[in-house]
Amino acid sequence: MTAPDAGLGSVTTAPAGPRDRTVANRVRLVVAQLLCGVGIASGVAVGGVLAEKLSGVMGVAGFAQTASIIGAGLMAIPLARLAVRHGRRWSLTLGFTTAAIGAVFILVAATSGQFWLYLIAMVLFGSGTATNLQSRYAAMEFSRPGAEARSMSIVLWATTVGSIAGPNLSAPGANLGKALGLVPLSGPYLFSLVGFVLAAIVTVGIRPVAGHAPGNDPTPAGEAPVGALAALRTALRTPRAVFAIACIVTGQMMMAAVMVMTPVSMNNDGMSLEFVGIVISVHIVGMYAASPVFGWLTDKTSAQTVAWIGAALFVASFALGAWDGAAHSAMPRLMAALFLLGLGWSACLIGGSAMLVESVPAHIRVPLQGGVDASMNFGAAALGALAGPVLALGGFFAVNVMAAAVLAVLVWAGVRARVRRSSIQST
Repeated sequence: MTAPDAGLGSVTTAPAGPRDRTVANRVRLVVAQLLCGVGIASGVAVGGVLAEKLSGVMGVAGFAQTASIIGAGLMAIPLARLAVRHGRRWSLTLGFTTAAIGAVFILVAATSGQFWLYLIAMVLFGSGTATNLQSRYAAMEFSRPGAEARSMSIVLWATTVGSIAGPNLSAPGANLGKALGLVPLSGPYLFSLVGFVLAAIVTVGIRPVAGHAPGNDPTPAGEAPVGALAALRTALRTPRAVFAIACIVTGQMMMAAVMVMTPVSMNNDGMSLEFVGIVISVHIVGMYAASPVFGWLTDKTSAQTVAWIGAALFVASFALGAWDGAAHSAMPRLMAALFLLGLGWSACLIGGSAMLVESVPAHIRVPLQGGVDASMNFGAAALGALAGPVLALGGFFAVNVMAAAVLAVLVWAGVRARVRRSSIQST
């Protein structure tokens, strides 16, 4: 007999031991993240150019990425709800499958020349990002006690390989698309389709583990199941949870706004696309490559310490970015600024995610995770849209100042949580 798959930690009496299943599940998550990274990056690399070609309007190139971010926000809460009811296995599998369907519709939209269908397809494609983010919590639920952050960081690190390999498949994808009679720019989405389908196949093999998984505790007797909004309202009463939410949401907003405007600023300063590619690649390395270090630090010190490290890295990034915007752009300075931007995002995401799990009641963790992930994507879309006019009015200097203003919210939340903790300890 096997208990229903109500969560990652559902009880089972299957022959495979709990430790073996835990290790196997973590391996599946890592492989799925690698495949998902390829799927996302393959499409994102040509998304703006394809949007411009289908619409015939140069100014709508950013709509593709915005639609994908909105899709990630829209999918976050339903996927979390599915995880509560039926387990991470089905939530992750459905998320990757939805992204694969989006890739199929992108191919159809490109072939038929329908820009409106392309935008709808990109919303579905954004499910890949939502699922990618949800996987970090699944990794924590499959970790041994005291190593939750390290498990999360290793799964995030796996995205590095896919994110770097994906853009390099743009040219082969275009050639493959042309050979198959498709619009060449839609060819890379064939790799996205394959990546998402394989990721779905990998995650459907996830199995329950004997014991009770963190984050999937049942609702207390006599209480109704908690939704994402109710979970957010509960979390906002706790300063430490507010700090965790601020780390995740503002970190994504700041990173997205500066990253999206960097290529535009470089282009305005006359830098080549090759230089743009180098800077963005360095940024992606910063986002993911050091995640195991931040995971180890979180487990060895505290989530708050790593979150403050992330805030400090953001300060250094914005200082360099503002300097570059005030002076003539220089490649070494931009590379350092974008690398630090990626590191700051990584530290805040890992520290904030671990803090979020620790700071709220167990039965609201999963719906809260969905609500926070939705907020981070919608916030990133909003600030990214605002960054365009800010760049036009004040240049790259103003974009970094805007991001620093958002950082002030994170610092305020952190100071408030620290003061509250000190007052509790003193009483």
